[in-house]
Amino acid sequence: MGLFEMSDLDTLEETGVCVKCDLSGANLSGVNLTNAYLSRANLTNADLTNADLTGATLKLANLTGTNMRGVILTNAYLSSANLYRADLTSANLTSANLYKANLKVVNLTNANLSGANMTGSNLIRANLRGANLTSANLT
Repeated sequence: MGLFEMSDLDTLEETGVCVKCDLSGANLSGVNLTNAYLSRANLTNADLTNADLTGATLKLANLTGTNMRGVILTNAYLSSANLYRADLTSANLTSANLYKANLKVVNLTNANLSGANMTGSNLIRANLRGANLTSANLT
């Protein structure tokens, strides 16, 4: 059991909106959070394995150490999100907006980043082995 607020999880499940909420350590594995609005949410060490976050807004969200293996983040908005040490192995980030995101020490092995905007992102020690960077903006 994590440190998250059960009321925050209930709000997210009921409304798809959870601004500045605390979901640290929450098990959200396999959940459908399509178009969810999680701006400034704390998802530190949460489990989002195989979750569907297509079109979700995670602007300024804290995803430090989050397990996001196989997550779908197609067209997701992660501007200025903190993904430090997150595991995004085999994640789908097609056309995701990662503008100024902290991708330091992130695992993007075999991730699909085609068309992603990573302008201004911190990619120090990021693992991009096998990642698809077709049309990705890295400048």
